[in-house]
Amino acid sequence: MELCRQYRIPHSFYRGHGDGTWSDLDRRKARAYEHYLRQVCPTCGTRPEEWDEDAGGDEDAYRATTHRCIGCQLLQDRQKEVPDGDEGHGVKVALIPTSVHAALAFQQSHQH
Repeated sequence: MELCRQYRIPHSFYRGHGDGTWSDLDRRKARAYEHYLRQVCPTCGTRPEEWDEDAGGDEDAYRATTHRCIGCQLLQDRQKEVPDGDEGHGVKVALIPTSVHAALAFQQSHQH
């Protein structure tokens, strides 16, 4: 359903059936998926029912772990270099592939 939502296509069409028109079943599936997504916590990605034993969940359903993302680390390090105040307004920090960075630097150094 995630791909159907992303590409805005009926589930039946995704499965290779039909002509791309939305059947009643497709609409019900889409509404059910949207309802499901509204239940998911935007921070941790879990739903209350997963923790609630009365709803078939388990208070030990998940464990918290740590993970270091080098990309996020690089972004946060560079973000510290953005000045505060007006000078830093609108400044965005982004990751680009090293090859693209080299090509942009080359292009900039050879502009007339």
